[in-house]
Amino acid sequence: MPSYEIELDPLDARGQRSDDAWMIPDTAREVLESAALAHVATIDADGAPQVTMAWVGLEGDEIVIASLFHQRKLRNIQRDPRVTISLETPKVNEWGLHEYLVVNGKGRITEGGAPELLQKLAHTYLGPGVVFPTMPDPPAGFVTRITVDRIGGVGPWASR
Repeated sequence: MPSYEIELDPLDARGQRSDDAWMIPDTAREVLESAALAHVATIDADGAPQVTMAWVGLEGDEIVIASLFHQRKLRNIQRDPRVTISLETPKVNEWGLHEYLVVNGKGRITEGGAPELLQKLAHTYLGPGVVFPTMPDPPAGFVTRITVDRIGGVGPWASR
């Protein structure tokens, strides 16, 4: 089965331009705001892919990821901002395949705000009433903000 990919451009009804950010289609937003864990791929200094799992959320039309500590993915994004994220959904399409969302974009790192974002995301990933991070006085950490360049995968966000 082929996978589909769309370039978001000003003429695309599923991705309207808003200033410098693309509006993410509602069907893709649902996946990004769900409890699906994200595979986050960045590029190591030697050009090799580096993949990690992360909680993701949305702030406007940017995908956000929190990190309490300066991790490898952050160093990679600071050197080369290209990021790919994939999330599998529980939905099975008419061909018997799980739908999945792939987002290609550019990341930028901001300092601070990680504990607050992790607390917000913990309500989605761990449940209401959860306190996270559990450590007292967590470090301010880092928030990765990803602007979307392209959306693909298998699902209504990518079908033509």
